[in-house]
Amino acid sequence: MTDRQQLIVKNVDAYKQQIAEAERWIWEHPQTGFTEWEAHGYLAEKFQEMGYELVMAGNIPGFYTDVETGKPGPKLCIMGELDALDIAGHPESVNGMTHCCGHHAQCAAMLGIAGALKEPGALDGLCGTIRLMIVPAEEMIQLEFRENLRKEGVISYMGGKVEFMHRGFFDDIDIAMMVHGTAAGEGEPYDFRCGIGNNGCMAKTIRFKGKSAHAGGAPHLGVNAQYAAMLGLQACNDLRETLQEKDTVRFHPIMMGVNCAVNIIPDEMKIESYVRGRTLEAMKRENKKFNRALAGAALAMGAGVELCDRPGYSPENHDKAFMELAEQCCKDLVGADRVRFDYNGWSTGSSDFGDLTCVMPGVQFYAAGAAGVGHGIDYRIISVDRICGNSAKAQLFVTEELLSNDAAKAKEIIANYEPQFGSIREYLDAIDELTLDKDAVVYDENGNATIDFQK
Repeated sequence: MTDRQQLIVKNVDAYKQQIAEAERWIWEHPQTGFTEWEAHGYLAEKFQEMGYELVMAGNIPGFYTDVETGKPGPKLCIMGELDALDIAGHPESVNGMTHCCGHHAQCAAMLGIAGALKEPGALDGLCGTIRLMIVPAEEMIQLEFRENLRKEGVISYMGGKVEFMHRGFFDDIDIAMMVHGTAAGEGEPYDFRCGIGNNGCMAKTIRFKGKSAHAGGAPHLGVNAQYAAMLGLQACNDLRETLQEKDTVRFHPIMMGVNCAVNIIPDEMKIESYVRGRTLEAMKRENKKFNRALAGAALAMGAGVELCDRPGYSPENHDKAFMELAEQCCKDLVGADRVRFDYNGWSTGSSDFGDLTCVMPGVQFYAAGAAGVGHGIDYRIISVDRICGNSAKAQLFVTEELLSNDAAKAKEIIANYEPQFGSIREYLDAIDELTLDKDAVVYDENGNATIDFQK
């Protein structure tokens, strides 16, 4: 390690107790997206106690603060995520929610970063600005709740970072970074890993509409929405062999249940799903096929179906040069044998960090320190020092490399990056085209059907 890197390690270690306390407190107070007011309040208080002035998101959780180096240069954004997941089966769930994706560890690491940047000499030799941001709602869940927030004018987009983009919080950001927690798994002894990117997704809410009737005495008078939904999902499954492997498309619906008793023909069945893919173009193309299958199933059963498609997250493409810089910083911290960066590795999961990479260079890498399965009932933190402390140190190592020497490396990465979209406004306009609200099957008084399943 260099002298500067040793100073960073010392500065983060000075906040080891605060990091550990934050990890436990937020773990014990999980809340899902756009409701994370407890973690928001806890973190805001801790940041303010350190002397930071915060810009609040206002009617949703989240905030940011800018750390000025005193010299002109690029603006780097470092983020932590607030939200937990619905997973009532987890043994440590609170009100049915648990941080079984490790976002709470990101926020604890952010406190370590914030504290370390306040230490004497922390900003020496750096230029530009460091924006520390606490963001809500990374997990794309509870689609009906978020759609209601959208209709009420509280949010415009389903994900926290996309919403923050819409609100202008990234307008002056040049380059972005974050670290997610992970479980290394048996036989994979690493502290950091990263792939070249991951899938995007669009969010779908599907409502099959039937007609209720007595299930035993007069089923012929009803239209079974549950059967229509089952037929629709079977049709979608039968399309899987038409999906091309290069597009890494994923469709994974969940039926939300019926709203009637067992002796009534169900008149409604709601389904939530994503369509994930490696590109926006693949997601749009395959989504049309799924919508066609859903509409066809409704027609076959004499049911109706409402399709509600919303932009979710865009594919995440890491800048290679930025990734190489982050890899070297991780090796400097823990040694080359503890780092796994795969420049061909692609994940079929999704994150709203991908929306940022559409308009600026960015890298999201992973710090080990958890055990169990992500999003599973056995997920837990086994090393706060690794998943939080190492995370904070690595991100500050990267910050040092980017913003020292007149920010030469940051400027080079920014100058050479070719974003998919020229501006945030151009990007938001493009994903707005994914929005669809459609009664895909409509019957006239004679029972003739009109089918329209695309924009």
